[in-house]
Amino acid sequence: MSELSGNLEPASRSKYRRGPRPFSLVGVILGLILGVSGSLTYAWVINPVIKTDIEPWQLSETNKAHYVVAIMMSYAYDGDPVRAVERLVELRLGDDPIQAVADIACKLATTGYVDSASGLQAIRNMMTFYQLQGRSGCADTLIPAGDTLATPLLIITLPSPTLVPPPSKTPTPPISGSVTVTPTPFAIVTPQPQSDFVIASINTFCDTEISGTIEVFVQDFGGDGLPGQAVRVRWDGGEDTFFTGLKPERGPAYADFQMEAGKGYIIEMPGRSDPSTQPLNAAPCTTDNGDDAVTSYRVVFRPAG
Repeated sequence: MSELSGNLEPASRSKYRRGPRPFSLVGVILGLILGVSGSLTYAWVINPVIKTDIEPWQLSETNKAHYVVAIMMSYAYDGDPVRAVERLVELRLGDDPIQAVADIACKLATTGYVDSASGLQAIRNMMTFYQLQGRSGCADTLIPAGDTLATPLLIITLPSPTLVPPPSKTPTPPISGSVTVTPTPFAIVTPQPQSDFVIASINTFCDTEISGTIEVFVQDFGGDGLPGQAVRVRWDGGEDTFFTGLKPERGPAYADFQMEAGKGYIIEMPGRSDPSTQPLNAAPCTTDNGDDAVTSYRVVFRPAG
């Protein structure tokens, strides 16, 4: 028995005398790669961070341009240059925000942005704004004054009276009979009508975070957003006009309006679309989680045709 124990003792001791296993650098690298890949996939694809309530100056250069277009369309509507400049300052466009408008108009004028009537009108509004402030840009030459959205609509004639000749040494016989007038052509020009819009869809939803909100999206034929488009809501005893593009984190097509519970609202693009045939009622609703809220609406405007 002792002999058997003696034979087993070296084997059992060697079991506990083994040194540590070698460090696996490959395993560590593979673990890091898998960990980083999984984290990025979760952060970028599965649950990406959605930025909300960001400041205007934090926008990308493209979204800043859309924001400037919306500011200029609002200026064309209300004619308030002080308010327009205050909004431009919030973008932190540099020491001269008015010249920055001219520079952005220049960039837009060199792209396909001018191919649509609304894009061309937006640049013209920008040009009017900065030219009145003594600034200039390449859009002034790319879009000359003669290239307008106006066409002659009506030709009328106005009479030009025959002037009485001054007195002279030779007596002039008195004028008898009717006076002859020469017609002078006079052209009245009116803006060429923009593409009319229609309400493409109105959908309801119930959400406690955006309770009682009218979300508006104004899109072109291709479904791309159009910033700076006026949208008007009317209700019993009041109305309000707001513009797309002033919340660029939601896209250039987006605008919204907060309703008052219990009221009905008619929505339209003033001068561009017919009003909604049925009011959007701010009625109570219940979410899927059983929470109480006010019905919200998602309205999409698109060009007719």
